[in-house]
Amino acid sequence: MHYTGTIWRPPYEAESLLLEVTAGCTHHKCKFCTLYQDLPFKFRMTSLEDIESDLLEAQMYFHDSIGKFSRKLFNTSTHDDCRVFLTGANPFVLKFKFLKSIADLIYKYFPKCSSIGCFARITDITLKSDEELLDLAKVGYNGLTIGIETGDDNALDFMNKGYKSSDIITQCKRLDEAGISYSFFYLAGISGSGNGEKGAKITANIINKLNPVLVGINMLTIFQTSELYKEIQKNNWFEESEIEKYSEIRTFIKNINIETIVAGMGASNAFQFHGMLPNDKEKLIEWLDKIINSIDEDELKKYRDNLNHL
Repeated sequence: MHYTGTIWRPPYEAESLLLEVTAGCTHHKCKFCTLYQDLPFKFRMTSLEDIESDLLEAQMYFHDSIGKFSRKLFNTSTHDDCRVFLTGANPFVLKFKFLKSIADLIYKYFPKCSSIGCFARITDITLKSDEELLDLAKVGYNGLTIGIETGDDNALDFMNKGYKSSDIITQCKRLDEAGISYSFFYLAGISGSGNGEKGAKITANIINKLNPVLVGINMLTIFQTSELYKEIQKNNWFEESEIEKYSEIRTFIKNINIETIVAGMGASNAFQFHGMLPNDKEKLIEWLDKIINSIDEDELKKYRDNLNHL
């Protein structure tokens, strides 16, 4: 298989067939991100020849029922289908015709495949017409994972995300209209010290206007090779304490009023959790209160400092 560098995928795609179609990130400017620093280039597409070669090889190791968990999550599950997850920071940036060609190859080698997912940036969606989004849904693109990080425009601007909160609403509503489901990543701590709960409320209000299947909550971890670390050294930005981050998550969950799953499943979370809103809201808030009121800040900071890599 043609895999380049560290392969990142959402926790819920663990059972999916991971197919490399891009490597790196087209944006590659977010101040907090170090995920693709092991690559000697910014972004690269995989050729259709290499993609077909990988699918041919994958046939020897995978069967048609792969990706059970994510198929169930995105409501595409039957007893004999499969799920493919395209790897790279934002494969959805690829042109419509290329994404369609990838789908054609997948169905050639995995004819019972029911859905194709990938990471996507908000700006990737803007590149597709409404008609193209509808056609991509028809050929199986579903369950995109979008790292919106926050709806706080001040944080989005400072972190150089490349879009505004209004873009999140506009583009995700287009996905809703096309029938392409999606999940979000929310990054606790991104608004900085003293601003976390405000940012949480803003983000929750934006999410309440949309229909994410799941909101994955991660906690900001700052590595010394990041641009954000340089900003901290210049006193241009101040990090939230660990307790602040948990208070932010509490506020975030408290203010979400749509039906969705919330989950903290990644390594950035010292305590992992998941629940269905609104049914599990009070249980999650009670659990967060116990952490906030009983876990020592130094203990939580020690966990953060010992994270060598996400």
